[in-house]
Amino acid sequence: MSQVKEVTAIENDSTPSRGVGRLMLSQFRSYSSLSLDLDTRSVVLTGPNGAGKTNILEALSFLLPGRGLRSAKLGEVKRIGSSHPWAVSASLVDGGIVTQIGTGLDPESTDREKRITKIDGQKVKSQTVLAEYVSLSWITPQMDRLFLDGAANRRRFLDRIVYGFDKGHAGRLNRYEHHLRERSQLLKQGRADPQWLSSLEAALAEEAVAITAARREVVGQLNQALEAYNGVFPRAILSLSGSLEEQWGSLSALEVEEWIRDSFAQNRYQDQFTGGSQVGPHRSDLDVIHAEKKIPASLCSTGEQKTLLISITLAASELQSIRKQTVPLLLLDEVAAHLDKKRRIALFEKLLGLKIQAWLTGTEKEFFMGLEDFAHFVRIEEGTIAEIQRPNV
Repeated sequence: MSQVKEVTAIENDSTPSRGVGRLMLSQFRSYSSLSLDLDTRSVVLTGPNGAGKTNILEALSFLLPGRGLRSAKLGEVKRIGSSHPWAVSASLVDGGIVTQIGTGLDPESTDREKRITKIDGQKVKSQTVLAEYVSLSWITPQMDRLFLDGAANRRRFLDRIVYGFDKGHAGRLNRYEHHLRERSQLLKQGRADPQWLSSLEAALAEEAVAITAARREVVGQLNQALEAYNGVFPRAILSLSGSLEEQWGSLSALEVEEWIRDSFAQNRYQDQFTGGSQVGPHRSDLDVIHAEKKIPASLCSTGEQKTLLISITLAASELQSIRKQTVPLLLLDEVAAHLDKKRRIALFEKLLGLKIQAWLTGTEKEFFMGLEDFAHFVRIEEGTIAEIQRPNV
């Protein structure tokens, strides 16, 4: 049986009811302008290396709070040589409802890192509102070292997933980081009012407990989804580690809040010189175990780490696909090319079964054979759209 037949064995009623119906870019990376009119089916971007495929995925990633899939500064994504700010706009289709989301550099500000966000043409106070409309997961080649590098990237990976389950998570993280910076500045001055510090630390402790509780809840749901999975990708077992998580097992949430507040106060002298804080959710880590081999992901082969990452991401997308609060999107940059035929077919069938809009990139169309009836194929060459092939059905 051919690969096409194997993939298209999925029932034809696989069109997602939610997704990006139109994407527009202005002065973003290699694009002076771009307009893609689609329906909610998946999108396959093909073209040579350097054509601008990943730039489109990065633009989509700015539909979430933060710096996108490359963790770039906002001023860095503006098209080289352009005197105009960059902007990304998307029409989000959710059943019969269309919401227009726009974000980019504030044209009225001289600050290269000030971002503006609009919902249906109306400016909103903070980019954290984006998490109320979109849930995004992505895999990029740069994430191949996710289980080997520092904990910060794993925290960001997990928090992006949590955004899709808890609309308030992005706001909590933003407030926590703001309070943490404010506390560090006060400690460095050396003459901070103790009552002011205590008030800040109480706010930090409250946010810390809420952030950790949200992470723990999502990790638990992911583990349930991963445990039920039976396919060609390895199962993963997830857990959170850190001093805050260690307390959680023996104390109530209120007692944990008191513990971390006391820890902030006790560590003021040390934090004055080191900056930040010795404790808190900004020190937590996401631990991943290969379930079948019972070894940490960091000790697995490169190929196993890649497939573990795919397993976790698919589990998150599956959970998000059955939720109705946000429009779920999945960005897969150069993933299919690194899978054998069996795993490619399994990946495509999973995506179709989830009824989620995925955006996939690859140098050759052949990597995506079997998706012609279910996805838009867009050929990118030198930062322009060379060809669009609409789904056959």
